[in-house]
Amino acid sequence: MPYNFATIEPKWQKEWADSKIFEVEVDNNKKKYYCLEMFPYPSGVLHMGHLRNYSIGDLLARYHRMQGYNVLYPMGFDSFGMPAENAAIKNKTAPSEWTWKNIEHMTQQLKRSGFSYDWRRRVETCNVNYYKWNQWLFLQFYKKGLVYRKHAPVNWCEECKTVLANEQVVGEGVCWRCSTPVIKRGLDQWFIRITEYAQELVDCLDDLKNWPESVVTIQRNWIGRSEGVHFSMDISDTELKIEAFTTRIDTIFGVTFVAMAAEHPFVEEFANKLDGEKAEKIRAFAKKMSSRSTIERTAVGADKEGLYTGFFAINPVNGEKVPIWIADYVLTDYGTGAIMGVPAHDQRDFEFARKYDIPVIPVVRPIDGSALDGDKMIKSIEADGVACNSGKFDGLKTPEAIKQIGAWFEDKKIGKMEVQFRLRDWLISRQRYWGTPIPMLYCDKCGIVPVPEDQLPVELPLDIEMPPHGGNPLETREDWINTTCSICGGPARRETDTMDTFFCSSWYFERYTSPWSEDVPFNKDDAAYWMTVDQYIGGVEHACLHLIYARFFTKVCSDLGLLPKNMREPFDRLLTQGMVIKDGAKMSKSIGNVVDPDEIISKYGADTARL
Repeated sequence: MPYNFATIEPKWQKEWADSKIFEVEVDNNKKKYYCLEMFPYPSGVLHMGHLRNYSIGDLLARYHRMQGYNVLYPMGFDSFGMPAENAAIKNKTAPSEWTWKNIEHMTQQLKRSGFSYDWRRRVETCNVNYYKWNQWLFLQFYKKGLVYRKHAPVNWCEECKTVLANEQVVGEGVCWRCSTPVIKRGLDQWFIRITEYAQELVDCLDDLKNWPESVVTIQRNWIGRSEGVHFSMDISDTELKIEAFTTRIDTIFGVTFVAMAAEHPFVEEFANKLDGEKAEKIRAFAKKMSSRSTIERTAVGADKEGLYTGFFAINPVNGEKVPIWIADYVLTDYGTGAIMGVPAHDQRDFEFARKYDIPVIPVVRPIDGSALDGDKMIKSIEADGVACNSGKFDGLKTPEAIKQIGAWFEDKKIGKMEVQFRLRDWLISRQRYWGTPIPMLYCDKCGIVPVPEDQLPVELPLDIEMPPHGGNPLETREDWINTTCSICGGPARRETDTMDTFFCSSWYFERYTSPWSEDVPFNKDDAAYWMTVDQYIGGVEHACLHLIYARFFTKVCSDLGLLPKNMREPFDRLLTQGMVIKDGAKMSKSIGNVVDPDEIISKYGADTARL
């Protein structure tokens, strides 16, 4: 007798729904198991890549139920974001209409696939009942001093017409979503102080015993803990001091120039001190460098470009004056935005020095005792060795030279040994419509004012028309922008930027524990029972985005008292399941190589499709 999947599968799926066998509640008499896949963006249809991912989670959920566990296995939709705006423009519809239609279609696909989700717990990040709590959490972060606004050079994608967090600039300096080269632009933006938790984010990596070592390594390198010396150099004939950070203070005697980023504030300081033609030359060069993408400025082997400013820094160890340059390969994203140029022992500095005839002075010789001639060197020597041409520190091996010279800087009070991180604060402003409105006001009298909690949510207007060439329609919605200051009662204007969608996905796994909560983002007791997630399943491409942000959020929520004090990590086990490939590329609707599971299910049944 043939297996009639077309009759049998719908029958049992209905039976499961009617009997509510996958619905769970807190039960302190049973051991819990929380299984979760990264929730999907509602692009319109599931593809076989989704199905493979969810089949793994469903297998684990069913297995643990049979082992007697109380299993939480929810599903939802990461439903804010730019693709909805692009689809709305293309299809002449509203992002909300397009998104909700897709959510319902994909929900039915998931149900037809036979996954054992507790559908009562479905969350949609574009639902006002969810993003209200994005705004509430933003305000708690603000009160804790973790949110601030500043003018800064930021990553800009011309195609997406919005800024990007550092983690969203991938590969060789391109946008994570559309692969357009990213450029720098100065804007007033909102940031979250993720760097306040940088040390704990590094330390806790050692506790993630059930994570792939590759993901742990990616995060460790991205956070980038460095021990070095932060010091300042006087700028001759001015009252200014320029600051630098180096992990190789033992090479300080080999400094032959100082280079600063085009975005460094001293660029304008110097321009203001010069006459018209020289000042304009500096400003024009800095503007030209700032407009270049990160890849153009930092690519290995790329021709270095610089401009001498006419100013000198004084090397604190020997009093020598060294020229200050603006250099394209120096960025503001790391350190102080200025570097000490040591061409004998840094390859980028070496290439720059050779191009502009800057002296090369070796101050670390090889262990074997061979001498170095700066004029004859064909590349830098970056390995550890023995100090030379370094005054009283000559003869010290590199580790000891670093230690003693660092101590000398501290003793002279011209520098201090400290830890710095590659990780930068999280830029969360987005110049897009389809996202969580940032709950801040601008009042001419009171300045920046947070929206009172009792006035949340700040709802996104749904009756909008998307500009045909992108941009944020909120900027022209005067009826939405104009409001009243909660402090003085005078006129105020709403913030028109929306939040990075990674804000939404940084705590959704906690919302699943009590998605019906109306007075808190999630019930603390329920979260204490279900968290942490026992098994998390998703793509390795999120190692430096979602997974770092989620870890950060969990630590902050714990410090805010929303989670137990000892709950510092969100995910116990992590499985990066790999990708389903078709036509040589990751399966994706945007590429057009999607295989629709409905076709497989219609022909062969859900069980076959899942296998």
